[in-house]
Amino acid sequence: MAGETKQSIDNEAQIRELIDTLLAAVSAKDIEASLAMYSPDIVSYDVIGPLQNNGATTIRKRLNEWFSSFNGHIEFEFRDPQITVGENVAFCNGLHHVKGKMTDGKELEMWWRTTLCLCKVDGKWTIKHSHDSVPFDPATGAASLALKP
Repeated sequence: MAGETKQSIDNEAQIRELIDTLLAAVSAKDIEASLAMYSPDIVSYDVIGPLQNNGATTIRKRLNEWFSSFNGHIEFEFRDPQITVGENVAFCNGLHHVKGKMTDGKELEMWWRTTLCLCKVDGKWTIKHSHDSVPFDPATGAASLALKP
């Protein structure tokens, strides 16, 4: 890792650990553990409305709704996150994948794009901004939910 400092390597390792912790928390449908990864003043752009969610309270509400729509465990991954890290600011992008059985009995499997912006405050990294999106078909306006990497 030519040109990288020990601090940037340590910061990247801390961010990878945060991502792994978040993935485990989501898979377990643990709202409190999931929320611990987010800044209290997070701004989130989700794949569903509204256009913007502000603050951890809105993330709590969204997680509660999302988790309660699954029957049992959620398979959740962040495929090959690419992390760019500075001293106190970082961003990360990659593909999220979810798979699980919904409470209505239907199976959900979906991929989407994710970018996370993180800040380090008092030695702790938190997610300050999350942007999720799915591509769409311009001819129909429909989301392209069946795409796979």
